[in-house]
Amino acid sequence: MTTTVAQLKKGQKGIIKEFSDDSLPIKLLELGCLPGNEVELIQIAPFKDPIYINVNGSHIAIRRETAQLIELDILDDTPAL
Repeated sequence: MTTTVAQLKKGQKGIIKEFSDDSLPIKLLELGCLPGNEVELIQIAPFKDPIYINVNGSHIAIRRETAQLIELDILDDTPAL
């Protein structure tokens, strides 16, 4: 299931798949927002912008507009039987 960081619910995790635009800020790439890395939604600000994520142990605040550019594969935390 493919979604974006902006569509995550609090506590939900995903693996960065790709970016839908090449204009992602270099600073985010330097902080670890790279394909293959895990992202967790920590908190959403009161007016839905910015959102706070955890990437490689770094807590980052990003605009919802930017979060919509980062595509993820959702991690399913339910145990397999």
